[in-house]
Parts: sequence; structure tokens; C-alpha cells
Amino acid sequence: MGTRTADETEATTSGAEAPEATEATEANGTVTEADEAAGAKDDQETAAAVTGEGAEPDEPGGEEGPSGVGQGAGALVSAALGLVSLSGSWIGTVAGAREQLVGQLRTSTSASVATQIKEVYGDAWHTTALWGGLFALAALVVGVVVLARPAFGAPGRAQAPWIRSAAWAGVVLGIVGLLLAVLKYTDALLGLPSA
Repeated sequence: MGTRTADETEATTSGAEAPEATEATEANGTVTEADEAAGAKDDQETAAAVTGEGAEPDEPGGEEGPSGVGQGAGALVSAALGLVSLSGSWIGTVAGAREQLVGQLRTSTSASVATQIKEVYGDAWHTTALWGGLFALAALVVGVVVLARPAFGAPGRAQAPWIRSAAWAGVVLGIVGLLLAVLKYTDALLGLPSA
């Protein structure tokens, strides 16, 4: 019948599984290789079920949660708009130069120095401040929308920390840019010189 002890079977197979289960007997009782193999297989199946290994992949077109790509892009856009509001934008520079040119064309050479300063430089300064304020407001709005988005999204899905950090950076830069734009526009910061 080919019975072997557990030690002999282990030594001859060196850890490989036997093709057929044979019964191993010992003086203290009987243990079958089939029982050992079944126990090991049950342990592997239990571990695979817990970790999700060996599970069939989800069907294509299955329902997945949002990946956060749009929120990440919005957070980065918010931070970039905040930086633009502080450093100045191309459109703000062009609008300021245009306003300066219009001021030069409308102001006669016989106008007072205070009028010339206001028309040529003051309006251009205010236009640049206005565009900086618009960029700051856009940064503030986009940052707040990104921060508020998880409240309206999938429940239980946390927002990545870097997205929150970038959105908060955009909000803070937007607030600072908006404050500076208001101060520049009202001539409280770097006002026009008096003539």
C-alpha cells in the first residue's frame, strides 16, 4: 500500500506537493498528507480572499470613483493664478500700456502737471491693479471650489493632501493678491506723486 511516515514524505519531496495524497501513520496517531494539503490550501485561499489576490478583475466600464485629476489641476491653476496676480500678467501690462497711450493722446500739452500725471500714469496704474485683482479673484474662486468639491463628491473618498495644499496656496495667494490690488487701485500703496 505504500504508507510513509510524515518525516519520510517531507524528506523525499523536499517541500514539493505530492501528486497523490498518501496516508502517513505514526505511533501516536495517524495524519494524512491530504489533510495537511487541504489545510494549506484553505490557508492560501483565506489569505487570497483577505488581500484580494486572485480575484477576477473588474469588468470594463465598471463604476469607479473620481481619480482626482480635475481637482489636482484646479488646485495647480489656482496657485498659478495667485502667483500671476502678485507678479503681474501679460494682459495687465498690455492694458496698462494701452491706457497710458490713451492718456497721452487725450491730454493736451497745456494741461497741468497733476492732470498729466493722473491721465498718463495714474489710469495705467489703476488698470494694472484692476487686472491683478481679477487674477487674484479667479485664484480665490478656483481654490475655494477645489477645497469644497469633496463635500459634493463621492462620500468617503478623501482628497489627496497635495491637492488640498495647492488649493490652500491658491486661496492664500488670491487673498494677498486681491488685497494688494485694492491697495494699489485706491492709491493707498505706492500712490501717485503729488505735483
